[in-house]
Amino acid sequence: MEIKNVGVVGCGLMGAGIVEACARAGYAVTVREISDEVLQKGLGRIKKSMGRGVSRGKLDQADMDAALARVTGATELADLAGSDLVIEAAVENMALKKEIFAALDQLCAPEAILSSNTSSLCVTEMASVTGRPDKVLGLHFFNPVPIMPLLEIVRTFQTSDETLAVGQALGKSLGKTMVVAKDMPGFIVNRLLIPYLLDAVAMLQNGMASREDIDTGIKLGLNHPMGPLALLDFVGLDTTLFIADAMFEEFKDHRFAAPPLLRQMVLAGHMGRKAGRGFYDYR
Repeated sequence: MEIKNVGVVGCGLMGAGIVEACARAGYAVTVREISDEVLQKGLGRIKKSMGRGVSRGKLDQADMDAALARVTGATELADLAGSDLVIEAAVENMALKKEIFAALDQLCAPEAILSSNTSSLCVTEMASVTGRPDKVLGLHFFNPVPIMPLLEIVRTFQTSDETLAVGQALGKSLGKTMVVAKDMPGFIVNRLLIPYLLDAVAMLQNGMASREDIDTGIKLGLNHPMGPLALLDFVGLDTTLFIADAMFEEFKDHRFAAPPLLRQMVLAGHMGRKAGRGFYDYR
């Protein structure tokens, strides 16, 4: 199956990045948001991101203009009906995702592939509300999407070989390196990442070391580009807590139990970079 038209549900941080990556790769992209105000904000984010690429000499102005011309904004899911493949990038809420998948199943052609950018939720459960579970998979991108080279493809036990091959072909066309994971909470990356991040929070909470020394130790001792607490601020403390809670609920494993400090910081609104402060102050 050849993909020409890509639909994206959601034009937030991840959705906008997915739209940009697909448009720059030559796909016609229709992106849907819940209101025109939110849509325009997302489209502005895409334009600003590509503008930075032009200013840094990584993207030609003509290529940017051509990519933007391939993007169509919409506020109705029905506008995605002509998509060959849809990537859902809404908030991490299973009830909402199932509602979206059920609607897309009715709107899109029978051969269209439906996918989710979820970082932790069960793709099989999303597929269960459709009449095409063999044509559903996870396409988990990483932030910032146009720059991060990895695409984590999540295959349920019902995903067909053809659907997996189409997902891999899309990833290749976007210049991504792909890994394939079974549909288990956290998949590959977050299954390993979350316990590491939670251990760093617990270490700080218990007074074992300062935030700076924890991050410096990892950066220089393990040659990581940033330490775990700085990474938490970048990812979002609320996002990390959501994933940890979802994984703990599934496995009941103490490795996924969030330390009280993380939950308290989220409750206080210290979500990380996006909120201006997290473990560090960005105001």
